[in-house]
Amino acid sequence: MDPVRNPFAPGAGQRPPELAGRDREVDAFEIVLERVSRGRPERSLVLTGLRGVGKTVLLGELRSMAVRAGWGAGKIEARPDADLRRPLSAALHRAIRDLAMRHSAPDRVDEVLGVLKAFAMRSAPDGAKLRDRWQPGIDVPVKSGRADSGDIEIDLVELFTEVAALAADVETGVAILIDEMQDLRPDDVSALCAACHELSQSRAPLVVVGAGLPHLPAVLSASKSYSERLFKYVRIGQLDRPDADFALIAPAEREDASFDTDALDALFEASSGYPYFVQAYGKAAWDAATRSPISAADVKLAAPEAEAELAVGFFGSRYERATPAEREYLRAMAELTEGRDDPVPTAQIAEHLTRRASSLSPARDSLLKKGLVFSAQRGQIAFTVPHFGRFLLTQA
Repeated sequence: MDPVRNPFAPGAGQRPPELAGRDREVDAFEIVLERVSRGRPERSLVLTGLRGVGKTVLLGELRSMAVRAGWGAGKIEARPDADLRRPLSAALHRAIRDLAMRHSAPDRVDEVLGVLKAFAMRSAPDGAKLRDRWQPGIDVPVKSGRADSGDIEIDLVELFTEVAALAADVETGVAILIDEMQDLRPDDVSALCAACHELSQSRAPLVVVGAGLPHLPAVLSASKSYSERLFKYVRIGQLDRPDADFALIAPAEREDASFDTDALDALFEASSGYPYFVQAYGKAAWDAATRSPISAADVKLAAPEAEAELAVGFFGSRYERATPAEREYLRAMAELTEGRDDPVPTAQIAEHLTRRASSLSPARDSLLKKGLVFSAQRGQIAFTVPHFGRFLLTQA
């Protein structure tokens, strides 16, 4: 098969495998956009799931939907070593520019931009020299007295209120999309929850759509006890067999090719329905096949190539971030689960390594911060990366 026409290569095709089987989430967001635009109450949205299930791609699609609906929209990726002000300011700047194209009062837009600039410039610590202060690139005068107290919770409520009011002027809304939401700092999580609570009370047309690892709901709940009422939680998981088949068949048909039934069986067994793996094995099978339909023999021939690529780009890039002590902890998890994606009691890991549980806490806590594991429930730990245990058992 022609590798140039490979519809499973990154960026190829009209609808990537990560979006196959996500019609329910897309339809639900359509309803959110419509309800909020009409001033109806609606909760913000939080998508959770393991690595490789397509949360980031889905988040990008939701942002595109908001833009097509005439909303202002901005997307950020949270980082554990950075506060929220700078990336959020950039995202809201873009959202306000979207709204400005529909707004008939430039002075009103500039006023909100001035509030945003005041919010952004508080990212510098008090007493910082001028050369050390971040300039957000907003070409309007600072509007003092709103969203610039230095208290992120107060400032975020005031800023969201101003931006939502601007959207209401043109009978539309604003969507803020936050990837890797579990990496927000505790103060920023608390402020975000408080701002969403205030917006829901006033029915302001601004929604937050977050995406993160499975323990994200626990992060939000630990910050504000009322967080479960603020967000609608949607778990994003593996594709079922019909959707996994569709993710392979539809792109191939656009290139006048097909898979036989045995090939689809083999690909589903190899990928377990995880969208990232569906794409990786599908790409390798296409490159290995010499004719259509692609067969199970082609899949078998291509599997080592797909697995080698995953070992470097998907598994290896994460494994390399772990210290020797952390790798020991990860390998113990893999051995105890025999390579399955099951949670493991932390006490059992300590017993397996013949160590005290307290001595393993630093490694476990560091792995949690790096996003390589998550607390499935109290006293249990699991991999954030599907098939990671299987990968570890193949490593010397």
